[in-house]
Amino acid sequence: MFIRRFSTAHICLLLSLLSITACAQSPGTSVNKPSSASSRTVNSSPTALPTAATEPLPTNTPSLAPQRYTPQVIVQGVGRPDDLIFDQQGHLLFSDEIDATISRVNADGSVTQLLKDSNGPEGLLSLPDGTLIFSEQEANRVVSLAPGAKTPRVLRVLPGTPSTANCKHGVDGIALDPTTNTLIVPDSPTGEVYRMSLDGKLLTLLASGIVRPVGAGVDPHGNIFLADECGNAVWRITPGGQKTRIGGFGMPDDVVPDGHGNLLIIDLSPSLHSLIRLNLTTGKRETLGRQGYIEPQGLLLDSRGDIFVSDDYANIIMEYKPVQ
Repeated sequence: MFIRRFSTAHICLLLSLLSITACAQSPGTSVNKPSSASSRTVNSSPTALPTAATEPLPTNTPSLAPQRYTPQVIVQGVGRPDDLIFDQQGHLLFSDEIDATISRVNADGSVTQLLKDSNGPEGLLSLPDGTLIFSEQEANRVVSLAPGAKTPRVLRVLPGTPSTANCKHGVDGIALDPTTNTLIVPDSPTGEVYRMSLDGKLLTLLASGIVRPVGAGVDPHGNIFLADECGNAVWRITPGGQKTRIGGFGMPDDVVPDGHGNLLIIDLSPSLHSLIRLNLTTGKRETLGRQGYIEPQGLLLDSRGDIFVSDDYANIIMEYKPVQ
């Protein structure tokens, strides 16, 4: 080991430099933090839309994102699992548009059917009181199901008219914007995206001109991300309304911000059929998983960083656990 001896003059100069550095890093340096609005409790009352805050700088902390995952199948051969959500008890719920059901995965791995809905349930959201809000693809509307109820209540019929034509099917995924306590609802047949109050009374156009917006995800700052299934792209809408297209995908179906400056994306294109991670700052793309998939659909991230992916043609739900 090489050791260098310093003179008194060297030491004084070093102390002087450290003092200057400390001043430059004084408490006056600002740090972007998630808005306190992200901690608001979801309720079923109408919510007025606040004025959009100044757009935060992108946060990128890739060193915190898991680099490796251990995949495992947690549901296999039960229905055609599509969109995913956790209920208030922490159970995994999945919709099944093909079999027209919503089901729960129990702690022992068994599956319990909760609802039969001939209108084709898709995107799911669970409220603190146990109410489910979900989209119906065949009717192109958003409905709610109160705890113990057997029949959904219509919250809003969307403007678009669904059809069997290519890329004109009805509404798919929905998402909660935690900064405004409202829903983000892509009207898939029209290519428009709306903000909707939880009671369905308020509907505000956010964006148009997207080929077929399906899955949606919102980060703690209110940035909205949309999967454009027939446009080969992902879109970002800032709280101020700026719209940015990120191309180069096959058929993205769902998106989830991972909290580390990345976006998780499900691409169901037959040539890709994979779980992708996109670094929003550098543009780097990684394939986290594709083995066992035919047409992956649903995407969900829990508080531990576990990723859940459903595939309605492979009849599986996969869980990816971070390797510590």
